[in-house]
Amino acid sequence: MNVEKFVEIIGADFYTGVPDSQLKALCDYLMNTYGIDQKHHIIAANEGNCTALAAGYQMATGKVPVVYMQNSGEGNIINPVASLLNDKVYGIPVIFVVGWRGEPGVHDEPQHIYQGEVTVKLLEDMGIKTFILSKDTSVEELKNVMNDYQKILKVGKDVAFVIRKGALEYTEKVEYKNDNHMIREEIIRHIVAATGEDSIVSTTGKASRELFEIREANGQEHKYDFLTVGSMGHASSIALGVAINKPEKRIWCIDGDGAALMHLGAMAVIGSNAPKNMIHIVINNGAHETVGGMPTVAGQLDIVAMAKACGYPNAVSVSSYDALDSELKSAKERDELSLIEIKCNIGARADLGRPTTTAMENKESFVQWLNK
Repeated sequence: MNVEKFVEIIGADFYTGVPDSQLKALCDYLMNTYGIDQKHHIIAANEGNCTALAAGYQMATGKVPVVYMQNSGEGNIINPVASLLNDKVYGIPVIFVVGWRGEPGVHDEPQHIYQGEVTVKLLEDMGIKTFILSKDTSVEELKNVMNDYQKILKVGKDVAFVIRKGALEYTEKVEYKNDNHMIREEIIRHIVAATGEDSIVSTTGKASRELFEIREANGQEHKYDFLTVGSMGHASSIALGVAINKPEKRIWCIDGDGAALMHLGAMAVIGSNAPKNMIHIVINNGAHETVGGMPTVAGQLDIVAMAKACGYPNAVSVSSYDALDSELKSAKERDELSLIEIKCNIGARADLGRPTTTAMENKESFVQWLNK
């Protein structure tokens, strides 16, 4: 279905969400039509964030908003759906649009498999009426569903559209770019050269894929790295848990700006504990690049000041490879919690592969090396 027709039938005036590759047609349409606009479209830090923002919009305007997200974000909406939106609490109607990664019977990555199995069940368990949108869903069928949904929304309940792969189409092209010059894969290559046999916890998305391929190209083992292929926003907390309990080992975290923003409170906890053996790297391209390139707010933020306010004793920002090499060396030598923000361009190789080891194999080799 053409995304313009989908949006027309839903009839909402305000969208907020976290971008998803399965919803790229919708995300590109919103960016082309509204950009980031307080009245019509806001990309939030995480899905719970979106849900609360949507609740505020609904109470202020009386209109029904849309929250869009990948199904991995369902965990983040459980609390505000159950204790804020639910008709037994405040009865605030919201339309959820959920990209169905890991749909049973459709090949996907391991981090999506179980989430895909429980996607519809989780929504229904939260009392959210759900309709699955497919490539063959007709306009008339969608109109009929939306008519039924209007009755549900009027009594303060929530509804959802679960979007199958390829169900929405959009022909217009949207280009996402910034003025930074450093390339993420090359950045990670410099990090790998500096870390030696130290352990790395890397974040969700292309960063972990690039790290894996760099190890392959170098002829190195993958035991040094924990690839956080799912659980977006939690790599730094995983690294903290490892660093605290392995004080004799140096632990590096390769984070992304979208991931760091998703659970920003982690930085306060890291700064409060200040493990001397942890180095937190935030590769900042101001974009949710892995799922299409839609913007984050990180391009407008002073991440160094934020880290220092959270208690990091050392925090710097770099925008050149020479500066990066210098700061990596200093961080490794100082034996104190450090953060390095790296200004990065948007983009990756078209032929970028995926890890050829399983998630379980990755964890087991990492644990064996960690405990050697």
